[in-house]
Amino acid sequence: MDEEAVWIRDARAGDRSAFAHLVERYQRPVYNMAYRMLGNPNDAEDAAQEAFLKAYRALGAYDPGRKFSTWLLSITANHCIDRLRRKKLQVVSLDGLPPWRQLAAETVDPVRNVVRSERGVQIRALLQHLPEEYRLVLVLRYWHDLGYAEIAETTGESVSAVKSRLHRARRRLAELIAESGPNEPGISAGSRRETASAAPMGGVTRCTQPTFAT
Repeated sequence: MDEEAVWIRDARAGDRSAFAHLVERYQRPVYNMAYRMLGNPNDAEDAAQEAFLKAYRALGAYDPGRKFSTWLLSITANHCIDRLRRKKLQVVSLDGLPPWRQLAAETVDPVRNVVRSERGVQIRALLQHLPEEYRLVLVLRYWHDLGYAEIAETTGESVSAVKSRLHRARRRLAELIAESGPNEPGISAGSRRETASAAPMGGVTRCTQPTFAT
């Protein structure tokens, strides 16, 4: 049994120090996903903490046959989408209410090229203009390097639905890139610097160890 499997087994048996090891191992990808989804380092840190707490409380339902990282990212993704939807409800007026692997046979992926270019900070900002479902599949693909099957497992969608959603998300992001020009008009130099310093090159603001309430 490998080290991670031991931590998971012991954490499921109530060993909080074992779960702390899992937090240490996965705080970077969990924070990064939250940051790409929410676009704000403070919100991302809060979301990462909440995701780990949700995971801790749900350990009894975890299937050891499932990849732990995929299960954890799924919890994080769902939590971030819930936060985004709650935020939308807070800003919509009452009058307005009545809402790791390769892709198959792709020789050129312009979105990947731009994400990894000098415009990467701009692309991360443009993500905030996409619906959360589009944002999620792009984050999973381009910042977490998941393949179709892994994205499907994380999101609970079918592989065909993931392929379709990813195609639409890339097309919409490409449109935003074309519309925005060299710099996204609505993004100030100060906010670009904040974005770059918050998570440079896929970096992470270190999460504090969550408090496990019983």
